[in-house]
Amino acid sequence: METGEEEREYVYLPLVDALKTVGSKVNLFAVIVQIGNPKRSRGTDFVLTLKIIDQSYTAPGIPVNFFAENPTKLPCVRLIGDIISLHHVVIRIHGGGFYCLYDKRFSSFALFSRKTIADLKPYQISTKYGESDHDNEHLSQLRTWLVDQPPDADGCVVSKEYELQLKSIRSGYVCDLVCKVLHVCKTSSGEWILFVWDGTDTPPASLEMDLDAEGKTPMPLHLEEYSLSRGILCTFPSVGTVLRIFTNSFFKERTNLEGGRDWVRLCNITCELQYGIWKGVLQTSSKVRLLSNEDCSVMSCLKAYQERITSKVGRQPFTSFPWPSHALEVDNAHAAYATLMDSLIHKEVTHTFKCIVRVVAAYPWRAADMVSPRKGHNHVRLTLEDPTARIHAYICKEDGVKFFGSNPASDILTRKMNRLLGIAEVGDGVVRVPDCDSRRDPPWVWCCLKSYYVDKNDPWGSRKYRIFGTKLLG
Repeated sequence: METGEEEREYVYLPLVDALKTVGSKVNLFAVIVQIGNPKRSRGTDFVLTLKIIDQSYTAPGIPVNFFAENPTKLPCVRLIGDIISLHHVVIRIHGGGFYCLYDKRFSSFALFSRKTIADLKPYQISTKYGESDHDNEHLSQLRTWLVDQPPDADGCVVSKEYELQLKSIRSGYVCDLVCKVLHVCKTSSGEWILFVWDGTDTPPASLEMDLDAEGKTPMPLHLEEYSLSRGILCTFPSVGTVLRIFTNSFFKERTNLEGGRDWVRLCNITCELQYGIWKGVLQTSSKVRLLSNEDCSVMSCLKAYQERITSKVGRQPFTSFPWPSHALEVDNAHAAYATLMDSLIHKEVTHTFKCIVRVVAAYPWRAADMVSPRKGHNHVRLTLEDPTARIHAYICKEDGVKFFGSNPASDILTRKMNRLLGIAEVGDGVVRVPDCDSRRDPPWVWCCLKSYYVDKNDPWGSRKYRIFGTKLLG
């Protein structure tokens, strides 16, 4: 190994002892638990902050500030939990807290993998770094310690007890999520929204809203309500829920995430339902930790997702198994399956597809309002959802005759629609009228949809959906 330092014996201090030598140069062997973002300093240098711990000093960890005239000379850490050797850094105090200063004139570093199966050679060294005879001993000790006590970004042991996937979230429950940040945007009210994904489906919600209120005030469309451009939507996966995580205007970590495509651990977040759509909320106690693609939780998510999309039925909603309800019947039973997101990002505006959805609302929803004695079936709008999106789809003209049948009796149509909308029957088949306190659980059903446009000058902006080749069963 070529180095700028003469190889010599270095004495590595435990962090707890190093903190007693404020103003002195020390040598450290420690674990990296937090990785900052390189940025310009107030001068001409670039600055990067890492947080480190060791067996003697875990929470809250010690920041190390690196300065270099070129960002390529800063540490490029592959994974939280990797190990760093530091020579000639200075212990200082600022604002009542300790930190280490890496001075480019005389300090040096080496980075090592945390993995016990990796070799003992560093994967990055600075130009002045010189090896010590005891480097391997310190590295092995830290690797062994990490096997039993893997730390998080606060220097605490990572607990899997509160780590959930999107498929397991519960309303009001505090949890950690390992997910990929697909996009970050700001609302007109100053809130920041993270669009995150882990390859699984959020649980279908029991709907509490009054159907009359839903019909008069259209429910916001998942994703589309925030005016995401088609270009952004086309970067989203077409399988698995994209969850919106809301935070306030003081969300400092956003600068590290605005580029999107990063895997993170969201610590201490809560999830709740709004209009029957899941949303996450970052609290003041929540933390956002950047993860490497080599992180065990990330690799587990990616492996499960790959297995899902290569399975014949894996792309279908998790909770639609073993098969969807027979409340609807489609003509083309052998047509290819697509998610709603598949359609939203389809390269052609006009196309047809078969999907598995829940009918979460209808307007009008009462049988008496659907049928006109003079014209037959009125224009009916259904709100459909699957784990990837929520859209409006219309039933009209000959498709309405196919869907509802020819002049069905009002009581029969009522019973069929109630089943489709998840409105429970009471006692000997008496239908309960839904109100604000009612809960509905619409079933998963097959449905054929046609995407089309109404303005040839703005095909994508005027795109709508229409139900066809689908029949409402008893």
